[in-house]
Amino acid sequence: QVQLVESGGGLVQPGGSLRLSCAASGFTFSNYPMSWFRQAPGKERELVASITSTGGATTYADSVKGRFTISRDNAKNTVSLQMNSLKPEDTAVYYCKAFAWWGQGTQVTVSS
Repeated sequence: QVQLVESGGGLVQPGGSLRLSCAASGFTFSNYPMSWFRQAPGKERELVASITSTGGATTYADSVKGRFTISRDNAKNTVSLQMNSLKPEDTAVYYCKAFAWWGQGTQVTVSS
């Protein structure tokens, strides 16, 4: 069955960095665009970044442009999100998504 397993979340101080990873299985990973979403308490889930199936194009939410970088490794069936210059407002549960499939999420907390 399809599995998307996120890892790499945690507590980080403002200005710090984290790298999230999502390991995919159960489908042909290289055929699908991949996305990262996040959901903060009391807010709707929002798109953070997307990458095409080949990795040739990426898109970002305005709030993370220049700070976050999405990448993928089709040989390893993984998609990553490098998050730099983190802000308290980046605090959320981050989810990996492919087509209609979601991971379980990983918590990112930015606080001093």
